[in-house]
Amino acid sequence: MKVVVLNESKTPDSLNKVEKRCAVTPSSAQRLIKKGASIILEAGAGLLSGYSDKEYEGVGVSVISGVNEAVSSADMVVAVNKPSEAQLALMKKGAIVVGHLDPFFQQPLVESIADKQLTAISVEMIPRSSRAQKMDALSSQASLAGYVMVMQAASLLPSILPMMMTPSGTIKPAKVFIIGAGVAGLQAIATAKRLGANVLAYDTREVVAEQVESLGGKFLKIDIGETGQTKDGYAKELTEEQKAKQQDAQRDAIADSDIVITTAQLFGRKPPVLISKDTLALMKPGSVVVDMAATSGGNVEGSVAGETVEVNGVNVIGDGYWSQFVARAATDMYANNIYNLVDEFFDTETNTFNLDLDDDILAGCVIAHQGSVTNDMLLNAYKGA
Repeated sequence: MKVVVLNESKTPDSLNKVEKRCAVTPSSAQRLIKKGASIILEAGAGLLSGYSDKEYEGVGVSVISGVNEAVSSADMVVAVNKPSEAQLALMKKGAIVVGHLDPFFQQPLVESIADKQLTAISVEMIPRSSRAQKMDALSSQASLAGYVMVMQAASLLPSILPMMMTPSGTIKPAKVFIIGAGVAGLQAIATAKRLGANVLAYDTREVVAEQVESLGGKFLKIDIGETGQTKDGYAKELTEEQKAKQQDAQRDAIADSDIVITTAQLFGRKPPVLISKDTLALMKPGSVVVDMAATSGGNVEGSVAGETVEVNGVNVIGDGYWSQFVARAATDMYANNIYNLVDEFFDTETNTFNLDLDDDILAGCVIAHQGSVTNDMLLNAYKGA
């Protein structure tokens, strides 16, 4: 099986951000080669995550400058994000493309992949099941995001996070409020607590209260009626009445906090606005709010995708691209996710990727195959668009 890895740092995106991660590491490439795969890497693909071309060549990877010819004969093209239309147009019928394809918001791209008779594996669609945990790229990158958001907030806060007792007086610990206790939120809680802050957290799913408390945080209980989560483990969307009750109850906690981190995102839909400008105005000058969802619509009124701005005296961080701030770790984790995905379905006898669409993992993450969009969730979303 011939696998081509793209250098995604060459072309900035719409926010003029350059991708720093790579879809394979020398270690993951070496393991794939030992299984029988042939790996071709576009030169410089790993440089921004700390891996030189020589390191890849040292484990048997072919490093080339121009990948057009390689892409045209590839059995699989792996990327962190989505290949360009020009690259997709080069791929042979039946080839597999793997990456963050953002399928709910990239209908033309997904339909184009289907029209080209390619098979698309969207890593966002990998089920959140025990068996698929080792290949769950969304969770691995979200965990790093939780860490990064706390560190960014701490660097902007005009105070320190831990309590400090000195001869000249005692500095009280910072108060950190985290909204959303999913993968990113739980890592943010753990990081803020390790740095010595007092941590309060809220999630619509009260079932996560025990996890919050096990990390040393306190759980804010708000009675907004029946909530819960989807079968995939994501929080269900609230009604407008529930959102209003939630925001009212959170207002005091936000006003009392030095740092607020919002992590509320809805699978396949735009994120809810949780914090208004009026609520920001209640916070102390110099306080910091991190909006994890800024690049997809935002949890915080006034946040700007890709930037840090001041809103009513509060620094609102909407940088996005969170895991890229620790690109080496992010690459290591994503490359392992990709290896585990390929390894799970690699047929050593035929040296091919076994596209068993009856398998529950592939049934979820294969979104286009043999000329059609194959995922029912996407088809329903496209019909309602």
